[in-house]
Amino acid sequence: QLQASGGGLVQAGGSLNLSCLASGRTFETFAMGWFRQAPGKEREFVAALYWSGSNTTYYRHSVKGRFTVSRDNAKSTVYLRMNSVKPEDTAVYYCKAAESVVQLQLGGGVAYWGQGTQVTVSS
Repeated sequence: QLQASGGGLVQAGGSLNLSCLASGRTFETFAMGWFRQAPGKEREFVAALYWSGSNTTYYRHSVKGRFTVSRDNAKSTVYLRMNSVKPEDTAVYYCKAAESVVQLQLGGGVAYWGQGTQVTVSS
């Protein structure tokens, strides 16, 4: 089970920190990531990393340099730090676990979704 939290209303240029708590099973070998879905748009990949092993992080181009994905294995939590937010970052943000970053981004295989958390950026 994945539980996302931390959304809210923030002014453009501000920061927000999202959390995704994993429970109920081990995701140790999984890739964890964040997606978002704005009204009237398709859900899109935002950022990802692996629970263990590689420290490589993955980002969509539009958030690179502004967002940071990280993990705290002891707390079974993945974070998305959002800095310098823009109105176009407004969306419902979801966390997802999949067996690899490729499957996380493209679908297929075993995957788990958390419920969404709303992020609204005012201009």
